[in-house]
Amino acid sequence: MVVVVADISRYILVLLIVIYVFLSFVSFKGSNEEKKNMIYRGQRAVTVLFFLVCSGVLILERPKVKLAVILGLCLLFYIVFIILYQKIYGGLSKLILNNMMLCLMVGFIMQIRLNMNNGLKQLLMASIAMALCLLVPYLIERFSVWEKLAIPYIVVGLLLLALVYVIGVEHYGAKNWIAIGGFELQPSEFVKIIYVFFIASMLSKRTDFKWNILVTCLAAAHVGILVLEKDLGGALIFFFTYLMMLYVATGVWWYILAGFGVGAGAAVVAYKLFSHVRIRVMAWRDPWSHINDAGYQICRSLFAIGTGGIMGMGLGQGLPQSVPVVESDFIFSAIAEELGVAFAICLVLVYISSFIMFVNIAMKMKRRFYKLCAFGLGVVLMFQVFICIGGATKFIPSTGVTLPLISYGGSSIIATIIIFAVIQGMYVLNDRVTAHN
Repeated sequence: MVVVVADISRYILVLLIVIYVFLSFVSFKGSNEEKKNMIYRGQRAVTVLFFLVCSGVLILERPKVKLAVILGLCLLFYIVFIILYQKIYGGLSKLILNNMMLCLMVGFIMQIRLNMNNGLKQLLMASIAMALCLLVPYLIERFSVWEKLAIPYIVVGLLLLALVYVIGVEHYGAKNWIAIGGFELQPSEFVKIIYVFFIASMLSKRTDFKWNILVTCLAAAHVGILVLEKDLGGALIFFFTYLMMLYVATGVWWYILAGFGVGAGAAVVAYKLFSHVRIRVMAWRDPWSHINDAGYQICRSLFAIGTGGIMGMGLGQGLPQSVPVVESDFIFSAIAEELGVAFAICLVLVYISSFIMFVNIAMKMKRRFYKLCAFGLGVVLMFQVFICIGGATKFIPSTGVTLPLISYGGSSIIATIIIFAVIQGMYVLNDRVTAHN
């Protein structure tokens, strides 16, 4: 009975995500607010239906009161924060809100399916982050000093990154976590937001060549610390984000060529100097020859994705736990195995629609600082998605990056929710300024 239900549900879930993505891109067309609101309500109905179908399958497979309670709390989380955010963020982007909540709900389902306790922790961290972010519109609107804090951004960012050398903890070969009173967090997840603010603040003042050299050196300091910590994924995100923001701020195309040249040279140097880089490249180039050691993780990931096929094996019917660190770095493999490659591709399209909205908001911003911030945060989000999925599918070497809003991890989910909240705050502020003028 359970297998039959899971088998039927996989087709329903793919259909629901296809409908959701279709509505996302349809919402970009036209300017009829009533029609758009109908689309957004449709997306929310699809999200709730998706969650209810998944919950039903999980409860059939593991009929436990604790499981039902956790799933009920997740649904309550969705309803409460949808209502609160629309009241606090007056005139917010409903598409961005819907996309964020869909990804969170997919994350809750996958984490609960993999480990019930992790799912509960994920819900708790997301609830705290969402509650704190209710203050963001007030902070953005009341304080006009944000673009003048370049030096504090630099100091705080570098100090937080360097803090791992004092109270750092190593995970999976990278010493990029800090432990405080039994609680661990990853500073780079929060510094990437400060980092975007620092670049936006600097480049909104001036963009002459000498100034750009100074900004580049300061950005390189952030990247260098991450490389020394062996946080290669974080270093890539910081590097690429700066390059894109520099190009948008200056319009000088050869900066990108020079940046990629320097990046390629730095990659060669890192390959020569660090053994962990050589191991990851070796595992990426030919994982099958090292299937019992360095290539085991990526091979298991590819097996999972291939086993799932287009429509997936059905929620709870796969073996995602066979992939090391599946709950965080390789959550995409679990999604593809059980919900299907079609579902996974649609999920990528949800991220892309969010990025399009981020860029659209950036283009509408009047103040240069906010324009660069919105664009930079969009690049951070989308490039992180690319690195995570690229590593799980062997498109690029694995670098230990999480899938935003879905992978397990308090630091990651809080930082990503803050990114979405800041974008929403900017969107609301811009609308109010436009209306006032």
